Amino acid sequence: MTATTPAEPKVPAQRGGPAGAAAGERERVSAFWSLSRAMLLGMKRDRTATFFILLFPLVFLVFFGTVSKGSGSPHAKVAQVGAVKLFDSMQGQARTALTDVLTITRTDDESATLEKVRKGDYDAMITQGPDGKVELRYSAADTVRAGALQGILDSVVQSANQAATGQPPAYVLDARQVEDKSLKPIQFLTPGLLGWAIATGAVFGAALTLVNWRKTKVLRRLRLAPINAGTVVSSRIVVSLLTALLQSAVFLVVATSFFGLKLTGDWWLIIPLVACATLAFMSIGLLAGSVAKTEEAANGISQVIVLPMSFLSGSFFPLDGAPGWLQTVSKVMPLHYLVNSAQSVLTRGGGVMDALPTMGGLLLFAAVLTGIAWKLFKWEDA
Repeated sequence: MTATTPAEPKVPAQRGGPAGAAAGERERVSAFWSLSRAMLLGMKRDRTATFFILLFPLVFLVFFGTVSKGSGSPHAKVAQVGAVKLFDSMQGQARTALTDVLTITRTDDESATLEKVRKGDYDAMITQGPDGKVELRYSAADTVRAGALQGILDSVVQSANQAATGQPPAYVLDARQVEDKSLKPIQFLTPGLLGWAIATGAVFGAALTLVNWRKTKVLRRLRLAPINAGTVVSSRIVVSLLTALLQSAVFLVVATSFFGLKLTGDWWLIIPLVACATLAFMSIGLLAGSVAKTEEAANGISQVIVLPMSFLSGSFFPLDGAPGWLQTVSKVMPLHYLVNSAQSVLTRGGGVMDALPTMGGLLLFAAVLTGIAWKLFKWEDA
């Protein structure tokens, strides 16, 4: 028999010298491009995430471009009480120029009109006495519009006085805000920012929780457990309500203690108002979470809903100067009504009737969207 010599194990070649270094560099480059390609393919497959990464920023470009294009000088709603010779005597081009910047409504009840200015139905009230004194009573809720109103009226008064050459001034302008002058801008910022915070927390909380539970199989285990879906949903509602009410309490305590917020009217109505709003915005989150398959997609869908709604609701700035169709769009969004009602009960002395219609509308909105989310809901990924 011939003895066989065992084969020697192959020893990997040492990558020494320039050739080995070059080979290692090629492998690193290859791995880099392979990973990059895999990531790009993953993004391509998740079309929802691709949309929010590449196209969603264009939504904001279009939005702000439309708002800035459609808005010139701030347009104001003014109530004229009785005869105002300064306005009534204007004709032709001067009158047209005035109506381009002011929407003038004639009224007779001065006290009722003044109350409407306080509540925001009008931006200002104008009266004129027999001595030629023109009184402008404006709301300081929008400082830009308030300043523009004073500038417009001051210009009109000066033009009328200059026309009477050699005569004593025919008109004198007395401009005063209807609110207490000690009030700070926080009076007008708080309701909008609070509404935005409630909407953001409820939408994102519901959407991301639902997707995360589905992805980690929590929903599957809950489905197999001896509990029904109603128990799961009701527990989430309780948690969201407690979070929103605690958030509101902290918000108002900080605003009153450190920034001088003064609560007026039936301000306690903000509690049921926030509760109804939380249910409404939770329903949006449930709908987003029912449609989205990944947390990234849920986050993107929530962003595309919450951010435009925040800008269109008056949370950050008024839209009176925006195109009419954009203002119409804002009125179908629940945050618009939450912000308006919160302003009324927190800082404008509003009562139950200022909040009750909004609460009813928010609950109806929540019921409709929750029903849609229920139809689209899936316990597990398809």
